[in-house]
Parts: sequence; structure tokens; C-alpha cells
Amino acid sequence: MSTKTTIRIQRFNPDKDKKPYFDEFVIEPTPDTTVLDALHMVKADQDGSVTFRRSCRHAICGSCAMNVNGSNMLVCKTPLRSVTDKKGVVTIRPLPYLPIIKDLVVDRSSFWKQYQRVKPWLIAPDDVPEQEFRVSPEEVKALNDAETCIMCGACYSSCQVIAMNKEYIGPHALLKAFLRVLDPRDTAPAERLADLAGYDGVYRCHTIFNCIDACPKGLNPTQAIETLRKLAQRRLAFEEERKARQQTIKEPISV
Repeated sequence: MSTKTTIRIQRFNPDKDKKPYFDEFVIEPTPDTTVLDALHMVKADQDGSVTFRRSCRHAICGSCAMNVNGSNMLVCKTPLRSVTDKKGVVTIRPLPYLPIIKDLVVDRSSFWKQYQRVKPWLIAPDDVPEQEFRVSPEEVKALNDAETCIMCGACYSSCQVIAMNKEYIGPHALLKAFLRVLDPRDTAPAERLADLAGYDGVYRCHTIFNCIDACPKGLNPTQAIETLRKLAQRRLAFEEERKARQQTIKEPISV
């Protein structure tokens, strides 16, 4: 990487701009500089009005998801040198398909609306054990690490269906729904599956796999959606299986 890098940032202030445009800033990064570090260098030393979100800087909070060179990613964990092209340029845009509040900050209201819609909380049995539910290793494995989703929005704003229809539940919310439907402690799988089987749910997915490519945690929302499709076709039988499982969920698991 050359000693200097050009950071090309999409700018837009709705109070004064008619449409987005690009500003270019030249910085001198070190080998350890991340894309987020580069944005901080621009804001601190060249233009304090450059606006972006960030929080933990450890790829946990998900707030710094942006579009870099056409791909959605967490800029806090992305080395600048890994996305610098042969001309020494990095292009940073806000997440696609979402209204821009200012510069790289987007309005994620539709994202959170769909998340709330799927009731992402556990609907536990009335008779909660004093110590713990006994969930088997196989049941945990079946969740396919869905609980590690950090809600960064990278998958949501890479989805071509979202680009056309904001009423689509979206891969992020469907992944959370998958987590609850497959959780043996949850008491409402049939109710959840009935809602997800609507016109804007699991059957709306076009299986393009953009959500998989965009996920910074390596999760597979497409596989989760496929599983929900299959379960939706037998939701009443699945509900009976869940009721039977919950009769034994307090008992020790044999391993």
C-alpha cells in the first residue's frame, strides 16, 4: 500500500443538498489502520462535519456497518489496506436501500420495525424451572449460531427484495425468528410460523445469497429461511412435537 490513501466518502445533508455527492480526502495510514480509523482521521484533521456511526470498535455492536467499495461490512474490523484499490482509493457509502439521515448515517426504522414484528423474545412456558431448562447439545447445534447475530443491518441492506419491498420481513428478522422457532423452550412456534408464512415472509425470499456474503459473523440467513419454509408447511405437527418436548425439558440430558 502506498504511503497515502484517498478516502472517497459519499456526502449528503438533507438540509442543503439536493442529492448525494462524493468528497475525497487524502490520509497517510499505517499498516494497522482500519476503515473506521481512516474516517476518524478525516473527521479529526480535515472535515469535522463528516458524519458516521460507531460505538464499540470491536465488531460487537454492529453500529458501524457501511458499504465499502460496493460491499457491506463492519468498518471497525476491516483493515484499510484490504479494501484499497490499485490507485490507492477507498470508496465509502452508507448502507443501501435505507433513507440517509446525513452522510454515512441511515435511518434504520424499517429494519427495527420488522425485527419487532417477529417477536424476537422468548415466549417461555408458564412453569419455569427453579434452576434451568435442559436443552440438548443437538438442539443448540441446530440453532446454527443464530444467537450471535449483532443486528448490524449488513444483510438487510444487501437484500434485493428489500430494495423492492420494505414490507418484506428481511433476513435479519427471519434469522431471529428462526432462533425462537427452533428454541425448545419457546411455546409459540405455530403462531410464529403462521405469521412468517405470509406474502411478505419466508416465501418472499429469492434465495440470492447476498445476506450470506454480507454477514460479518459468517451466519447463514438463507439456510434459516429455508428451514422456516419447511416448518411452516407442517406447523401444526411441529407445535405438537414442541408440546411433547416441553414435557421433558426439565429433565437431565443424557450425553
